[in-house]
Amino acid sequence: MDFTKSLLKHIDKLVGSLRSDEQLQEILKRKFTKKEYKVFVAFEEGKSVEEIKALVKEDEEQIQKHYKVACKKLNQEKMKQELVSYE
Repeated sequence: MDFTKSLLKHIDKLVGSLRSDEQLQEILKRKFTKKEYKVFVAFEEGKSVEEIKALVKEDEEQIQKHYKVACKKLNQEKMKQELVSYE
């Protein structure tokens, strides 16, 4: 999965450039809950809702909720500051 491309799609205003994909992945794993991370990655990889249901063992409503919360977290200033490389 291309984390940079996915994050740029969801972040509204970004000052600076994003870190490397490996660093982004580590930050997301740390900042998201396990389910938010799994759901976010699965959606970004283009998996169907049925596949995601099997992956996280939740209903569709909960899956949508996890995804929305993850996207909301991406737009918090503290999160954006961690994702950006100031070099």
